[in-house]
Amino acid sequence: MTDVIRTAGLSKKFRSTLALNGVDLAIPEGAIYALVGANGAGKTTLIKILMNIYRPTSGSAAVMGVDCRKLAGKHFQSIGYVSENQEMPEWMTVEELLNYLRPFYPQWDRVLERQLVQEFDLPLQRKIQHLSRGMRMKAAFASSLAYRPQLIVLDEPFSGLDPLVRDQTIEGLLERAPETTILLSSHDLAEIETFASHVGYLEQGRLLFSQEMAVLSQRFREVTITLRTPAPLPREIPQTWLRMEAGDVVIRFIDSDFHGQDTIERLRSFFPTATDISVEPMPLRSIFLAIARTESRQNEPVPEEAKA
Repeated sequence: MTDVIRTAGLSKKFRSTLALNGVDLAIPEGAIYALVGANGAGKTTLIKILMNIYRPTSGSAAVMGVDCRKLAGKHFQSIGYVSENQEMPEWMTVEELLNYLRPFYPQWDRVLERQLVQEFDLPLQRKIQHLSRGMRMKAAFASSLAYRPQLIVLDEPFSGLDPLVRDQTIEGLLERAPETTILLSSHDLAEIETFASHVGYLEQGRLLFSQEMAVLSQRFREVTITLRTPAPLPREIPQTWLRMEAGDVVIRFIDSDFHGQDTIERLRSFFPTATDISVEPMPLRSIFLAIARTESRQNEPVPEEAKA
């Protein structure tokens, strides 16, 4: 399987602000890749570099085997791009917009276009300036999907949409998923958890991890250990145990490297007086919070008295 998007040491500075910091990213063909992180984490900057809107300060990025700095007209015939603040010709009607765009894409599918118009219930004779935000995004989706792009890039596409419109656009997107690769950015974990195949987490311009969603979900577990009598913690606690909380006879933490029964047996060896070991799966939001808080603590400056 080839990588549709690949970056190496990708960085971007805006004067003294480091928006991206050495991002190494690989998105395989056919993936639905969710790039997540808080607002200001660098998601839009990364996408604009990939789309040759911004130039990287250092490092490299390739899209469908082409250096992103060389992406031009013909390459965008195979790329669909929809952003949160999509600019569209306000004076055109929806039908005029589709008529205008059609000649730019040799592979434009008129049958698919009519299907999308019907699915999204688009008012063809209404001017774009008179459309609601949700309807504008539907029009942007329809105009980006009708030519069956090999890659679809979406920058916060569902932000501010009501649940019904969001679900309609996601359904329309997933219907095309088997024939394309999708990269979407979002700060809303709930909206991507049910359909993304891969996920990457950006924090202050750094890619903290990039992994298949199924692997990530299997790897993290909330662990609760009940001891028979109070006992000290092990001297050497594995680095994969995060956010440890210890009471008299109850110990709680997150295991970021869970391996089924092998891990259970290892926990018993660490806590031989345990009367109960409870292991629970975690929602995506809880996993990200655990990683982000751990990363934040690791990046805290060391007090001067601790250095002495």
